Amino acid sequence: MKSSRYFSILFLCVFFLFNTIVAQDTKQKLELQRKKLEKEIEYTSKFIGKTRKNKTATVNEINLLNTQIERRKELVETLKREIETLDRNIEEDQDGLARLSKKLTDIKSQYANLVYFAYRHQTAYNKLIFLFSAEDFNQAYQRLRYLEQLAAYLRKQASHIRKMETEKEEDIIKINNQIDEKKRLLDDENVQMSKREQEKAQKTQLVKKLSGQEKQLKVRLKQKQKEANRLTNKIKEIIAGEIRTKTSAKTGKKYVLTPAEKQLSANFAENKGKLPWPVNKGMIAETFGVHQHPVLKYVKTRNNGVNIATEKNTDARCVFNGKVVSIARITTTNKAVIVKHGDYFTVYSNLTDVYVATGDKVKTNQALGKIYTNPDGQTRLHFEVWKGKEYQNPAYWILKR
Repeated sequence: MKSSRYFSILFLCVFFLFNTIVAQDTKQKLELQRKKLEKEIEYTSKFIGKTRKNKTATVNEINLLNTQIERRKELVETLKREIETLDRNIEEDQDGLARLSKKLTDIKSQYANLVYFAYRHQTAYNKLIFLFSAEDFNQAYQRLRYLEQLAAYLRKQASHIRKMETEKEEDIIKINNQIDEKKRLLDDENVQMSKREQEKAQKTQLVKKLSGQEKQLKVRLKQKQKEANRLTNKIKEIIAGEIRTKTSAKTGKKYVLTPAEKQLSANFAENKGKLPWPVNKGMIAETFGVHQHPVLKYVKTRNNGVNIATEKNTDARCVFNGKVVSIARITTTNKAVIVKHGDYFTVYSNLTDVYVATGDKVKTNQALGKIYTNPDGQTRLHFEVWKGKEYQNPAYWILKR
């Protein structure tokens, strides 16, 4: 019976401790996520500000605003989750404070009764009466021991009450701090929601403004698609060439990697989601996949990689050890470096200057070339990841910031 009760108490202690740890962990994760989003929003705002200095409405500005609006939405959702977590913590702490207050009241009441009893018997006269009224010496000795133990217990209880009062004060301060934090988060949530609405209004105005430039937009889009197709064809040509080199014409054996290439390929695959960014500082301005054009109705665009917005005079960096297999000229201001990593390939496009040559072995984070800055002051790196003949979503391969 005692054993069962002991394990029940132990289970409850472990349960409450686990819940506390989980709650703290959740709160810390949400705080980190909020700070990360705030940093991304600040960085995107910087690019939007630079774009607006040119006083010319562009599709890039709309794309940046789309990114900003999405980040604000994520931030508001994170703030809501933080507030919900705080509400739970406040409720739990208030319940704990109520239990502590009741316990303290009970102990104080018990202590007051004991003090009154002790006062009646601790005076010299009453103490003697209490002792001499004993039936025998043994009972008198036991009464003396009892009075001594009572005095020691009262001292201990007095110390315990002081500690509990301190704990209660600390709990009150903690709850008040949480309430203040909740108010701050609610204010921040309202600010972010207001800014998001402003950005949506700005986007609507930009779309309206650019809608009158449909002809020019279609010309620019056609040029961009032409450049993208040229790059894709070049990549496919390089990969096909690599496969031909590795395939025996006589035996017709399939494309086979050398042991060193297999190891490099395996190492690259193991680092999925952990590869460094191809720029020192930047943000994804256009994501991978098929997208509805922000202005032109019924027009969709495809991105085989990601477009990373960065600062002027930034170098593109290799994300993993490999070998340069091609340097392609897409336009007069756009060069692309293709690096092989076993069965994988990474592509760094929109470079104006290239620091490496075909055949060079390159290391992780090695500078490959300077990224081109267009007349509007926009610096964009187009980055792709391929596995054999299949393109991958680069966002799944590089570190999340």
